[in-house]
Amino acid sequence: MPISYLCSMIDYLIVGLGLAGISFCEQLEENHKTYRVIADKSQTSSVVAGGLYNPVILKRFTLAWNAKVQLETALPFYEKLAKKLHTQLDFKVPVLRRFASIEEQNMWFEASDKPQLGYFLATNIKKNENTCIDAPFGYGEVNYTGRIATKVLLASYEKYLLTNMLLQQETFDYEALEIKADHIAYQGIAAKRIIFATGFGLHENPFFNYLPLNGTKGELLTIKAPDLKEENVIKSSVFIIPLGDDLYRVGATYKWKDKTNLPTAESKQELLEKLETFLTCNYEVVDHVAGIRPTVADRRPLVGQHPEEDKLFILNGFGSRGVMIAPTASASLYQFIEHATAIHPEMNSARFTKKYYQKK
Repeated sequence: MPISYLCSMIDYLIVGLGLAGISFCEQLEENHKTYRVIADKSQTSSVVAGGLYNPVILKRFTLAWNAKVQLETALPFYEKLAKKLHTQLDFKVPVLRRFASIEEQNMWFEASDKPQLGYFLATNIKKNENTCIDAPFGYGEVNYTGRIATKVLLASYEKYLLTNMLLQQETFDYEALEIKADHIAYQGIAAKRIIFATGFGLHENPFFNYLPLNGTKGELLTIKAPDLKEENVIKSSVFIIPLGDDLYRVGATYKWKDKTNLPTAESKQELLEKLETFLTCNYEVVDHVAGIRPTVADRRPLVGQHPEEDKLFILNGFGSRGVMIAPTASASLYQFIEHATAIHPEMNSARFTKKYYQKK
């Protein structure tokens, strides 16, 4: 049901409450803007995400796009948010890349000589001292890494919004949206602008579904391994992320055809086979989850304004690096709307405007 007390004009209506929606809410709160959020629980990628922030693509030893700027924005953002929500969100944990050969060690050293990568890659080989892990060639350590407790963040923020009567928990009805000359109207809500931050749910959005959001399914396991006693994130053919209490997150898969949020036996088997190439101790699978990452063909976010409707905006396409990208992308969108500051062309949704007119 609509919230009946919403009678005066608010600044923003936000649709979606994953990492994108939360980070934009925080922009609005910091700048004393009025807003409301409408969200359901149809999109699970932020909930099931590993939450790792890691500036280096460890398969190829390359720097993730705009990684240093993103980290410089993200870390203070989550620190401030944790204080606001009275909970711990940021767990500082090293990421160790397991080397499969001497050749990989050499590739690591070559990468660490590059100016931008050198800031993040430790130059010494770290010896494996865990008898539960087979790593004869040791590890390379990535600096400035950690894990954001995304499930805790989403639950805490939802509670915060409900306490302050800012959240309407329902599926957004696009047919009920009215675009007026100076505002948008939605079931008794009048707002100057609307922000769509719905992840893979973008495909249901008639205003922005021209954007090439592909979606990539990811599945993750949680295992209990009492003998493992590992405090670092280990990256080999899969990640092992320590969660505490002998629990570890293992992932992830990348599937492009299946667009459901249902875990599959096939992906579970794939993860376990990869895990057992280097994990030597006993373990028990205690959870198995899946979600659709909002990925874009060119691996860049979708941030910007509708080509024709100037009160409609998009904040999406963060892929598997939402923890890092969300604060920067949200700040960029806010500055664009309120101060006409240009959005980085590589993430500006205007790069796909031609597709909008082709679809029309």
